Amino acid sequence: MNQIKKIFITGASGGIGSAICDKFKSMNSTLILTSSSEKKIESLKKIYGNDQYYYKVDISDPEDLQNCLNDISKSHKDISVIVNNAGVTEDNLIFRMKSEQWSKVIQTNLSSNYQIIKTLLPNLLSNRYGKIIGISSIVGTTGNPGQANYVASKSGLSGLYKSIALEVAKRNINVNLVSPGFISTSMTENLNDDQKSNYLSRIPMMRFGNPEDIANIVFFLSTDDASYITGQNFHINGGMLMV
Repeated sequence: MNQIKKIFITGASGGIGSAICDKFKSMNSTLILTSSSEKKIESLKKIYGNDQYYYKVDISDPEDLQNCLNDISKSHKDISVIVNNAGVTEDNLIFRMKSEQWSKVIQTNLSSNYQIIKTLLPNLLSNRYGKIIGISSIVGTTGNPGQANYVASKSGLSGLYKSIALEVAKRNINVNLVSPGFISTSMTENLNDDQKSNYLSRIPMMRFGNPEDIANIVFFLSTDDASYITGQNFHINGGMLMV
């Protein structure tokens, strides 16, 4: 089953999300995309066409997310790949961090993965085939001041995905993470020259990565070429972190 047919991708309108969508679309996959606003959904339709599937959902709202997932699970029993890419930041030093900031980031970046995998996994199990790929972050391993909530959510994915990988390994389902370093997105574009120089000095390759660098490994992990890889966390960071 090397041909990829139907792919579920969250956070489809972001920088990395767009690159992932482009990669799969170029390989003639059918896309099931989520985004947080009608405006973004309309933009996605203009890019990928009306023969794909689009769902507006607030991933930070567990009830809204669950209702959406129930619909997707019933309508798309032939999903073969799940890419959990959506994420948010609500940065603050820990002693200033509001409970709402903590809760929103944990729900969006971590708990949503639990909900998505739990709801869609039965279809993968029935088909005895599937690839589940999550997007973590370099800071999930290194830590980062002012991002205790974000780092906790991204490092939490590691334990979640390893445990699920063990549970489903015998059912021909692979579960892996990709942890980007500094990737050229709207986030890095907002850095000033001094900040960019500081970060680049810590990257042996002396450049930021491109969203396509992440999309390429996500696609690889979704194919049968990666059939013997599971429970792993792939760091894509130009050598900034070697583990």
